Amino acid sequence: MFMNKNSCLLIVALLGCCSFVFSQAVQIHYDKTSPLASYAAELLGKAIRGKGYTLSSTQPRIAISIAANAPKLGEEAYAISGNGHKITVSGGDYRGMIYGCLSLAEKVRNGGRLEAIKTLSEKPRYALRAIKFDLPWDTYRHSDALDLHYETCKDLAYWEAFLDMMVENRINALTLWNLHPYTFMIRPKSFPEASPFSDAELQEWKTLFAGIFRMAKERALDTYIIPFNIFVSPAFSKAHNVAMDNLQHDFFVKGDTSELVKRYTRECVAQMLQEYPGITGMGLTLGEGMGGMTPEEREAWMKETIIEGMRLSGRKLKLIHRIPFSSTTNSLGVTSVETERLTRKEIAAQGQLSFLQPPIFADLKYNWSHAHSTPTLVKVHGGKLYDTYFKPEPQNYKINWTARNEDFFCLRWGVPDFVRSHIATNAQPYVGGYMIGSETYIPAKDYFTRPGIAVNWKYAFERQWLFYKIWGRLLYNPQTPDAVFQSAFLQRYGKEGTNLLQAFSLAGKTPLRLGSLFDFTMDLTLYSEGFMALDDKVKRVEYISVDRLIDQPVTDPNYVSVAAYVKAAAAKQSFATNKVTPPKLAAMLEQDCAEALRLVKGINTSGNPALPFEVADVQAWAYMGLHFAEKIKGAVALQAYRTKGGAANKQKAIMHLEAALKYWDEVVRITRPLYNDMPLVHLSEQNGVRSEENKHLLFHWEKIRPDVAKDVEVARAATNE
Repeated sequence: MFMNKNSCLLIVALLGCCSFVFSQAVQIHYDKTSPLASYAAELLGKAIRGKGYTLSSTQPRIAISIAANAPKLGEEAYAISGNGHKITVSGGDYRGMIYGCLSLAEKVRNGGRLEAIKTLSEKPRYALRAIKFDLPWDTYRHSDALDLHYETCKDLAYWEAFLDMMVENRINALTLWNLHPYTFMIRPKSFPEASPFSDAELQEWKTLFAGIFRMAKERALDTYIIPFNIFVSPAFSKAHNVAMDNLQHDFFVKGDTSELVKRYTRECVAQMLQEYPGITGMGLTLGEGMGGMTPEEREAWMKETIIEGMRLSGRKLKLIHRIPFSSTTNSLGVTSVETERLTRKEIAAQGQLSFLQPPIFADLKYNWSHAHSTPTLVKVHGGKLYDTYFKPEPQNYKINWTARNEDFFCLRWGVPDFVRSHIATNAQPYVGGYMIGSETYIPAKDYFTRPGIAVNWKYAFERQWLFYKIWGRLLYNPQTPDAVFQSAFLQRYGKEGTNLLQAFSLAGKTPLRLGSLFDFTMDLTLYSEGFMALDDKVKRVEYISVDRLIDQPVTDPNYVSVAAYVKAAAAKQSFATNKVTPPKLAAMLEQDCAEALRLVKGINTSGNPALPFEVADVQAWAYMGLHFAEKIKGAVALQAYRTKGGAANKQKAIMHLEAALKYWDEVVRITRPLYNDMPLVHLSEQNGVRSEENKHLLFHWEKIRPDVAKDVEVARAATNE
């Protein structure tokens, strides 16, 4: 019987999902006094037992030795060697040892026989592979979408699961952000009046944070505390009549640079780092709570407070120096080479400090708050970026790219080639890592799933397992093949998962293409999952109307806007073949989304509670992509009618926008039975004001259907005068 390559791969993958009973006894040798070695052995042992092996020290058939600090291996690297009955897992450090055990465990779960293991090895591409995690207390923004995670994030069981996920996906650092973290962690010795908590309440917080840092250390994870700078506790403000502007902890406030606030901050930093030795580093964010300060004043404040507090702690620490727009602007609010030079000089100076562990990570937001758009670097926070930070190549700091996701939280997503392209674009030696995460979403409580539906996950991040697996594994090793992600689907869903990776890879391009076509700036200017964006005229987030789609500039310079395309067509001008014109984009969306729908058609979703959601999310992205394609075609026809007339153009516009509405109805049909009306930070700030009323606004695709339908009426009422 003839079998093609794909058929063979499928059979191998399916065999990997079967539960063969090997029955051989296996002994794992490791340093039982080491929590890190014990954790690695536990991960490996679980996988081995799951495939029918037994763990025994009595006449074992196979012996596995795991150890760290192999002299020939670098940090986080590992090597595995086997000769049938003896396997050695060596790590360049404890983290590498854990990764080696995970790799061997993955091999076994996919059907590999321990006796057949020969050699395996990997080493990291980036030194920093971090999660940006905004804690729900004292948050940067204010919304029910953030507040509802409070209890979940106070549960150490949640953190254990989240940290395990990070380790599994080779993500090596957890960065914890909020406006003023200190009083949740310590009672300042010199300023006990700053604490709002009783002794019992504070002990609960201390137990929580001590537990997080302990579990992180046991998993060889780095932890960073990143405050949003010149904020103090409300109790401290009232007691000393300082920083009164930030009583509500709104980040757009004037900086209080009084000596008292400096001393308070400096001592809080030092005490926190002394009381929590598990913290491995801190971050600087030179923007929030620093209104009215020059770049020089901001850097000086950091030096006198957080940096000095780190020195006073008496510890060797790591540092992330975030470079937001507000720290590199001149008095006119314009980014300049001079201010970039100042920031580079300060970062380089920090790299010389003996109590800071090199390299310093100089952090920039990749394509502002919407990295899930184009892998081409178009802008950073503030827009313009010169080459100051890269030339000459830095010696004691590395660039870290923050890949923010403010674009999709509910629908599952995963496009491996997009992340590979991101990494390939940033292969320069001065790039040291990535940080992934959101500021308008916390991956804790599942507030998406409708009540009464039986599911086999507990936390929100478990729904987005593919997102974390793709980003983490590829940041560690960009050569990780799709077979790794494919086998993860097969492990979860058996043969019904065969087409899901390819389907997600196709349908998941929909938000990326919207972000590439529709220009954006800060967090709330685009929400791709809802096909929504900030309307500057009314100062609120709304469905992207056909007129907005026509007029909005593009993000990716290789894309062509609807307005520019119609104008060029009227002048009989053509575009270079590498340009993505609206008709070309519509065709790409139609082809990929139709194929994604074909791939998931006929999947039997009855075998696993999560499978109906996986299929539905592919379908939702696909129908949204088809909606997008019809909307583009309708926008082109409508703009053509407005500029040069022609009844046929108007009829085309109406026809395509009616088709777009029908595809939107498919999105509603698929999502309504599964998903709640959801709180959304993007809706919390309407007309530039945060109010209690706005705070409770909810999102669902069905709720904005009337706005989708308005496009048809706009086309019907159009004139070409």
